[in-house]
Amino acid sequence: MVVQSNLSTLNHCSSIETRKPATVLDSIPSINLKDPESKTHIMKACEEYGFFKVVNHSVPIEFIAKLEAQALEFFNLPQSEKDKAGPPDPFGYGSKRIGSNGDVGWIEYLLLNTNPQVTSLKTLTVFRETPEIFWSAVKEYIEAVKLMACEVLELIADGLKIEPRDTLSKLLKDENSDSCFRLNHYPPCPELQALSGRDLVGFGEHTDPQIISVLRSNSTSGLQICLKDGVWVSVPPDETSFFINVGDALQVMTNGRFKSVRHRVLANSHKSRVSMIYFGGPPLSEKIVPLTSLMGKQEESLYKEFTWWEYKTSAYKSRLADYRLGLFKKKTHQVQAIE
Repeated sequence: MVVQSNLSTLNHCSSIETRKPATVLDSIPSINLKDPESKTHIMKACEEYGFFKVVNHSVPIEFIAKLEAQALEFFNLPQSEKDKAGPPDPFGYGSKRIGSNGDVGWIEYLLLNTNPQVTSLKTLTVFRETPEIFWSAVKEYIEAVKLMACEVLELIADGLKIEPRDTLSKLLKDENSDSCFRLNHYPPCPELQALSGRDLVGFGEHTDPQIISVLRSNSTSGLQICLKDGVWVSVPPDETSFFINVGDALQVMTNGRFKSVRHRVLANSHKSRVSMIYFGGPPLSEKIVPLTSLMGKQEESLYKEFTWWEYKTSAYKSRLADYRLGLFKKKTHQVQAIE
């Protein structure tokens, strides 16, 4: 991706929007996974924000550092070399275009399939074009983060009193789990200073469709989440911790008790931002319905029954900011367009 571009290039390739400056959220729930009361804190965070930070986790810092170094090495390659791993299908290397429905951002990325049972030619191409050390760094990082994601889901099951305890985590552990991994690079954009208070969108506002997302970024700011009242707040970066997003599938499985968090990333004028996201998804054939153990005797499901494949297919046809779950809500509950 060419960083030294002019304003006409920015307007052509990225979304520029005028908005009030977002406030910084100082009270982001921070969950110590070793705390005996962590399940209680996670429950509250999922209900209030759909988002929280994880500290005192089990992912080795050296895994994080190694992968970030390898990712930067890839993104610093000549454009012609990176393009050999693209265009995305959706896996592979992409630049500026996000998906196939017109969304754009000040970003370049690698989207990789994490399930060895499902062959992705583009994922294989990426690793043919990169050193073995890169492939090794990706695999050991994903394995460690997946374990942590499963630990979080089991704490959620404890908090919700779901039996058995692995009801949620087994969907990620399943050999047919439809999970994926994304490396995002947001180059610095010096021209931002000339935009007179406007924001350059790196990745537009959206919710994640999967069950759970695990995000780690370097020390560059840019991530923002939307609170229940519609106010956008900036999330202070923490390169040694992880941020957990409730996904659309988990919102449905809790019948709306947990809310998938709407979030976005804005570009930075001076520093590049590198983020790594593990998206934990169920098998394609899995039915996404509210868990029976969470439904009261008189409680009705807010959503139609659908499979993960049906929801994923629908999501890929939508724009980032679309309210994707709206198509799957029962008509009696379609009171609002966006939650």
